[in-house]
Amino acid sequence: MSEKSAAAAEHFLRLEGIGKKFGSNAVVKEVDIAIEPGEFVSFLGPSGCGKTTILRMVAGFERPTSGRIIVDGRDVTALPPNRRNVGMVFQAYALFPNMTVAGNIGFGLKIARAGHAEVDRRVAEMLELIGLSGFEKRYPFELSGGQQQRVALARALAARPALLLLDEPLSALDAKIRVSLREQIRSIQRQLGITTIFVTHDQEEALSMSDRIVVMNAGRIEQIGTPFEVYNHPATRFAASFVGTLSVLNATVEEPAAGSVRVAGCMIENLALPRGAAKGAQLPLAVRPEAVRFGKAAEGDIRISGEISDVDFLGSVIRIRLRVQGELLSLDTFNDPSVEPPRRGDRIDVSFGRESVLVLEGQ
Repeated sequence: MSEKSAAAAEHFLRLEGIGKKFGSNAVVKEVDIAIEPGEFVSFLGPSGCGKTTILRMVAGFERPTSGRIIVDGRDVTALPPNRRNVGMVFQAYALFPNMTVAGNIGFGLKIARAGHAEVDRRVAEMLELIGLSGFEKRYPFELSGGQQQRVALARALAARPALLLLDEPLSALDAKIRVSLREQIRSIQRQLGITTIFVTHDQEEALSMSDRIVVMNAGRIEQIGTPFEVYNHPATRFAASFVGTLSVLNATVEEPAAGSVRVAGCMIENLALPRGAAKGAQLPLAVRPEAVRFGKAAEGDIRISGEISDVDFLGSVIRIRLRVQGELLSLDTFNDPSVEPPRRGDRIDVSFGRESVLVLEGQ
């Protein structure tokens, strides 16, 4: 076995320099990633970033222009979908309308020429797994959207695939059902221990479901990390702005060697400034809304005053936007039914810790 093959065998799925062009348009550019057995990895990014194209290449529906796809130590780059042992769930359910729930779930097993008893047993197992026992004789039009997507998931899992691929399976559902179904998908994935790739543009889905997140932009990987790492320690400006909400304030570099800048009339020191930052240069700083606080500031915190420009009631959270010298700073505070929130036009003081400041320039 070559050194490259040995390295690939250490991981369940490995993409090695994967690229894809449609004509002269490169939609995926030299993507490398290794995924461990049983891992749940989300590809997160805006429309057109290449995440679904990667999923389709792993499934075998698209052929890479360059690179290799290794599954469980086997090069599957040139294999058709039916020889990859992969299950895929699509955004639009793709159920057969003329088949019952049982017929849909058992379809792949019948194509594989499994016996009637095996198909019936496996269908019953899948129905129990997705919480739809007793629904086997219903047709897709008799099911809700969430139920149809669960049937699509069961169909993908029925043939015991080694790899499960989910292409934005929740995007057509309403918010409450999405939350419930993503919890169920994650629970089933953990129960089965199946290696899973989940494609989404919804950061909340990626953050809540994933072992690791692959943040993508313009066909390239911006960052790979756990939800904690990607949210709290973004590697690039794009990752910082795409994952979560940010307030961006323009600062002026005061002393590059000391890492000091001035922002909204306040001095911040000991920041890790980008290499080559010069005195007087403009530098964007970012702060997450949950890091900004009302009340008395702790020692060493950055204190800022401003006028409230907007107050959004979001249920458990109230988001306040503060105008600070022509710029907006957002802060989130928990809703307290006994305390009236501040109002538009009020002047307030807020603070945040130095450790919560993200330096975006040069990343």
